[in-house]
Amino acid sequence: MKLIYEKSQSGRRGIGVPRPDLPVPTVPAALARATPPRLPELAEPEVLRHFTELSTRNFGIDTGFYPLGSCTMKYNPRVNERVVGLPGFRDLHPLTEDEAAQGALELEWELQEILREVTGLDAVSLQPAAGSQGELTGLLLMRAYFDDHGEGGQRRKIVIPDTAHGTNPASVTMAGYELTKVATDSRGNVDLDDLRANVNEHTAGLMLTNPSTLGLFDENIHAIREIFHGAGALMYYDGANLNAVCGISRPGDMGFDIVHINLHKTFSQPHGGGGPGGGPIAVRETLAPYLPAPVVSRDGDGFRLEHDRPKSIGKVRGFSGPFGVFVRSYAFMRAWGPALREMSEVAVLNANYLLALLRGAYDLPFDRLCMHEFVLSARTLKRDHGISALDVAKRLMDFGFHPPTVYFPLVVPEALMIEPTETEAKETLDAFAAAMQQISREARDEPELIRAAPHDRPVGRLDEVRAARQPVVRYLFEEHGVQSPPTGEPRQL
Repeated sequence: MKLIYEKSQSGRRGIGVPRPDLPVPTVPAALARATPPRLPELAEPEVLRHFTELSTRNFGIDTGFYPLGSCTMKYNPRVNERVVGLPGFRDLHPLTEDEAAQGALELEWELQEILREVTGLDAVSLQPAAGSQGELTGLLLMRAYFDDHGEGGQRRKIVIPDTAHGTNPASVTMAGYELTKVATDSRGNVDLDDLRANVNEHTAGLMLTNPSTLGLFDENIHAIREIFHGAGALMYYDGANLNAVCGISRPGDMGFDIVHINLHKTFSQPHGGGGPGGGPIAVRETLAPYLPAPVVSRDGDGFRLEHDRPKSIGKVRGFSGPFGVFVRSYAFMRAWGPALREMSEVAVLNANYLLALLRGAYDLPFDRLCMHEFVLSARTLKRDHGISALDVAKRLMDFGFHPPTVYFPLVVPEALMIEPTETEAKETLDAFAAAMQQISREARDEPELIRAAPHDRPVGRLDEVRAARQPVVRYLFEEHGVQSPPTGEPRQL
């Protein structure tokens, strides 16, 4: 496929824009261009066809199965987009006074109430715009809490398991805490002996994902709660995997004091490509005074943004949060209603069905029933046939599937992390399993076929290290034999 600059023909135009019969300000000489901009010159149909063709080369949940482990890439119902596009929501200015934004504030308040119930906690802030920002917010709440209780200088350590999301240690560092890592035991749980040895009077809290990134529910969660609360520390729940337990179990009931919720995972807000996302945070009553301001409060029969919160950690995002995200997720929640539990049950069923089909073709690091996702290993394929997890992922693209997450979590060599979500049909899961099984056979019989994959994609196997370190993000005219335009007035486009 040619680049749009390669399709350009000098002098070709798409449309002619009438010049206004009004005075046109003169550009100051110091700001005026010496040469015309190097813009491609094409007719409008060529531009339209070019970008339409580009769109067909982008893989997304609307084009195929996207089993990206830990990311919960589920289908986003189109009704959510219709609702967020309603004029009253779409056109609402963020500086509108509370009295004129009662519908929007009521939606936010009801969303907070739903999240309180889902998490089993007491108060919610909608402000954080991503899971990672929710993590940082939760840690800042810990700091404010311990500072307010005279223990801020003493409690400087945060405990994180070795299966944690990579954002967890980054958030710990950004919040000014010290990181303490604990190991995973032979069943995929947090190692309790290692945990007890690392929790003391200097511990501020725990950051834990449950189910973990291994797709396993920690069998010792009550013992973990006793260890931390017994030491006067707090517990933070990374809600990235809430899609496995929504309506079944609640983080607050497990003993967690702070939870962030990924609206763009569990509650069907589209995500990827840098956003948009939503990472609301829920806390116990003891931590509510420190939540970011403003929070949405009910005031008699109305609703308002509550700014007067003297112990608040302050804003972590403008206004009350990413409003369009709230509308989409609220629509999704109302569509499911009390059946949100079924959403999680089907996600867990789909994952265990796939696991049962694939356990003979790949290594299973932890031989247990999984939750909403599971981790396989290609280590035997690598040892016996030289086929890595990356090779498996590249070959999957030839079958029309997006690859799963590879090489994470780090505790599993040659990891393949697979999450089918609840939105995929049995036929899709069967086709994916058949492709994975075929790749396992090809590793034995035709390893070179896999090493050269993908074969039928627009782009083949890349030097990904070089692409990351030496990205080419502009069109190099001279290297393509295109001369600089002449000096003078910019041509009319």
